[in-house]
Amino acid sequence: MKKYLAELIGTFSLVLFGCGAAVIAGISQTGPSGVGLLGISIAFGFAVVAMAYAIGGISGCHINPAVTIGVLVAGKMEVKDAIGYIISQCIGALLGAGVLFLILVGRPDFQMGEWALGSNGWGEGYLGGYDTLSAFVIEMVMTFLFLFVILAVTSKYGNGVMAGLAIGVTLMLIHLVTIPVTGTSVNPARSLGPAIFAGGKALAQLWLFILAPIVGAILAAFVWKWGFEKE
Repeated sequence: MKKYLAELIGTFSLVLFGCGAAVIAGISQTGPSGVGLLGISIAFGFAVVAMAYAIGGISGCHINPAVTIGVLVAGKMEVKDAIGYIISQCIGALLGAGVLFLILVGRPDFQMGEWALGSNGWGEGYLGGYDTLSAFVIEMVMTFLFLFVILAVTSKYGNGVMAGLAIGVTLMLIHLVTIPVTGTSVNPARSLGPAIFAGGKALAQLWLFILAPIVGAILAAFVWKWGFEKE
């Protein structure tokens, strides 16, 4: 159970630190403010770095169902463990969003509104107003690149000591580009937690942030498995 608990705590931390930076320290539905886009990107990236070195030796620090599915497709874990990981990650994300909600309700002017708690979304009224195709493409491609980096740096070709830093920096770069389009998911659990509490459009649009990252992760797993690992 240690690895499942580690995944729960890791995903909890990612949602609390990342979404917390967005809604407490600084982003509105009209654009970045406070710590700004860079600060939010750093929060998500550094959360992964911290958890990678904290729980990487226990569970591998997936803290992302898309990563778990990609690692499974790449042949690096068993189905029963993948199921346990994904359940733990979703619970952790829900707990993270719940704690964030409990903090935010203490602010006198707090209102849930659409896409609350750092929920992902797209379309009219959400940040850059990008359409569904743009949202799907960027989430799929960025997850592909994210998983490719993960598989590469944790392989015999990579540097295991620097793997956590490389993965965290990659996630930070992904956020720098993707936040204006979708708020950046590349992680179905990260999207699930806030959407459950926010409801409305955030919940209605959740399907894209489950499907697109999983498609991107599976593609990356096939590319790595047949393009780099196969002798």
